Amino acid sequence: MKQVISVKDVQEMVRSGKDIRSLPADALLTPSARDYLRELEGPAGYKLAGRDSSTAVAEAKPVNSKSSKQEIDSFFNSPRIEELKRQLCDIGKRLWQREYVDGNGGNLAIRVGEDIALCTPTLVSKGFMQPDDMCLVDLEGNQLCSGNGKKRTSEILMHLQIMKRQPRAVATVHCHPPYSTGFAVAGIEPPTCMIPEYEVFSSVAIAPYRTPGTPEMGKLVADLVDKHNTILMANHGVVAWSHNNVEDAYFKMEILEAYCRTVLVASQLGKPVKTMTAAQLQDLLKIKQSLGIPDPRFGLKECELCDNDEWRPGVTCAIGNGAPQTDETVKDGDAEAEALVQAITDQIMAGGR
Repeated sequence: MKQVISVKDVQEMVRSGKDIRSLPADALLTPSARDYLRELEGPAGYKLAGRDSSTAVAEAKPVNSKSSKQEIDSFFNSPRIEELKRQLCDIGKRLWQREYVDGNGGNLAIRVGEDIALCTPTLVSKGFMQPDDMCLVDLEGNQLCSGNGKKRTSEILMHLQIMKRQPRAVATVHCHPPYSTGFAVAGIEPPTCMIPEYEVFSSVAIAPYRTPGTPEMGKLVADLVDKHNTILMANHGVVAWSHNNVEDAYFKMEILEAYCRTVLVASQLGKPVKTMTAAQLQDLLKIKQSLGIPDPRFGLKECELCDNDEWRPGVTCAIGNGAPQTDETVKDGDAEAEALVQAITDQIMAGGR
């Protein structure tokens, strides 16, 4: 049976720098895959081998940092890269509209070849970027192209160090969402075992503070990306990576920020926060693992899964005693507190007589 190749299959091969000529010669290309290959035709991209594109595979010449200036320029202006430039502008606008960035803060990057990446410029608001503002760099941070002379983001080294340390990282997003950054400033990882979306799609750790844009900052973040896809940068902000695309990396920000905001609201309601049982969390971790999302808790025993010791407002882990927190538990706690307050009040009143 002939192998069917979709546009996602081709895009993934291009993103990872693989030679498309390695596909089976009799592979069947979907219509969208054929259209994508036609868009990439050109001296710096991929050319069809002169056969029927429904059965032919592409002749590939991947562009890298060592390619000629002409090839790099042509690649930078190809339909594929133009589309990625528009995606960066779109995600930048979403970050700005949701107030995850201020001034010219935040930056984004997409890996587009073996050792090259597309990134946002420095000193430009993420809400008002244009495709021509985007920059092409190698994995050492050297700028290869820019549509209008803009310089690449000053924090590109962090993005590139993530990509070098984590080969699956296709795209990275860095911004300063207020609630998440609040946890980063306090040096507290958000508590776990509360909301399914956070448990499935996010895996959060904290990197110590270093001056933004320095290799030291990038290294501290990169050291965590093998087992975490979202890093709180102490006294700075958040960076997330995705093995899918830049929109997925952005989604990590939305999920984290909504979660941190919800946790803070719940902590102010005057009631103990209810958490998941061990079995419930294990179910979510199985889903997470099937999606290819990293988490250091894979393989841990149930009693080790939930660690909220640093969460000051007092989240009680339901896994510690193997039983979920119930309404009766909350009522018992309230009754004990009320009895204690009444006893203290009675003593004070008696002393004043």
